[in-house]
Amino acid sequence: MIRASRPSSEEGSAVVEFVLVAALLVVLTGLVLQLALVLYVHNVVHDAAMEGAYRAALADARPDDGPAAVRQIVGRAVGDGVVQDVSVTTTGVSSRATVVVTVVASLPLIGMLGVPGSWEVTARAPRESLTAE
Repeated sequence: MIRASRPSSEEGSAVVEFVLVAALLVVLTGLVLQLALVLYVHNVVHDAAMEGAYRAALADARPDDGPAAVRQIVGRAVGDGVVQDVSVTTTGVSSRATVVVTVVASLPLIGMLGVPGSWEVTARAPRESLTAE
């Protein structure tokens, strides 16, 4: 004798559970990838600021060598829209002068879209001199 099967109250719940768990995993994976992108952009901007400070501190450097180096490095690594402003100042006396490069950049929140001017990275380098003091 064949019995008719009754529909179970849990029938189809595996599909719903899969969709919910898969959506959660996709969102978590996206967040981890976005965090990795934010850290990468921060490291690129910081390294570019350091390189810009070292270039601006050279004895035969022009004043715009530092900002040009920063924009070139960041532009090649993550794109031209990340850096909003680069400023170079010199502090201290001539024998102990220090070059300070400040980079204002955007914080990428969704992909590379983000808040403009939300990051400020500062790097310092000792000013090089051709004279012995």
